[in-house]
Amino acid sequence: MHSPRIIAGVARVVRDVGIAEELAQDALVAALEQWPESGVPDNPGAWLMVAARRRAIDLVRRKEAYARKLAEVGRAMEGVEDAQPELPDPDEIDDDLLRLIFTACHPVLSTDARIALTLRLLGGLTTEEIARAFLSTEPTIAQRIVRAKKSLAKAGVPFEVPSGESRSERLSSVLEVIYLIFNEGYSATAGDDLTRPALCEDALRLARVLSGLMPKEPEVHGLAALLEFQTSRMATRTGPDGAPTLLADQDRTRWNRLLIRRGMDALGKAGTGPYSLQAAIAGCHAQAVRYEDTDWATIAALYGGLVTLSPSPVVELNRVVAVSMAEGPAAALPLLDALEDPLKGYHLLPSVRGDLLQRLGRDEEARAEFARAASLTRNERERALLLKRAEKQ
Repeated sequence: MHSPRIIAGVARVVRDVGIAEELAQDALVAALEQWPESGVPDNPGAWLMVAARRRAIDLVRRKEAYARKLAEVGRAMEGVEDAQPELPDPDEIDDDLLRLIFTACHPVLSTDARIALTLRLLGGLTTEEIARAFLSTEPTIAQRIVRAKKSLAKAGVPFEVPSGESRSERLSSVLEVIYLIFNEGYSATAGDDLTRPALCEDALRLARVLSGLMPKEPEVHGLAALLEFQTSRMATRTGPDGAPTLLADQDRTRWNRLLIRRGMDALGKAGTGPYSLQAAIAGCHAQAVRYEDTDWATIAALYGGLVTLSPSPVVELNRVVAVSMAEGPAAALPLLDALEDPLKGYHLLPSVRGDLLQRLGRDEEARAEFARAASLTRNERERALLLKRAEKQ
């Protein structure tokens, strides 16, 4: 939980994200060695931060530029060896986190490298999870992250939030990183849990601070609105046992109305970019008092605009679902057939097909599709739900 903040705090001292990550890991090793004997401290996050910062100071002192660099960090680190500072309030944005994400998104790196590195440092995702998000392999992603750290160190990239044109240039990459972090938290690619709420919270906080930092950027507000709407439904996406709850079955009285209002406010400042269109779609769901009240025709039209703006087979799949609700499953099946090749191996394709076939009364075919979808997913909760749907046919 504390890893991103510790890495960011140490990076401000050593000015090297690769070294900062290593020092954070060293602090964790120290905790594993000492806590079994001394006990877990009252504030383990602060303990880890202090341990990592002490190692950072020792490293700076060993460098040839000791005097100059120590003077740069002296005021910030005053008293660190004598006291355990409190970590930032979890409801507040840590400026170091923002510096870290903009550093990881520096133009010296390729777009894929920026996203992979930030997901690793800020989101705490494993290389396996990042590889799945990129539809790539683990070795490729691991090499990409290592090269990214080396490139940042070699280029001497400053640990700061950029200003002026440089900030605008890096914005699209930062938005994509936050979006991917949120998606991993909203629907985990693998494991026993459907969601990872901590990732969603980090992404939402970063989106909020960006909207304050860049009030004239419509897509920043679009992303913030999207995440507000999606987070408003988090509590109802799973049941008491952790099993997924379909959108049609969610208790909408438990949706967070405050987050929905925040989403509507942000949507009013959004534009017509891809995040803004996705936010408008999420807003349609959020405003429907009942599932039956959902404006599927508008949602299908918005997805049509999104496909034109950002062509993607996954977006097209979502459009097919909206079309099936607005015009009926028979109208959507031919559209789904066209996605068989580009989405081969993607578990949601047979899942959607199973739903359409079920609604058409073709139960045996639906059962086979749900079973196929279950075999393709790596999330245990999703697999259980899909097998349950197959058994009901």
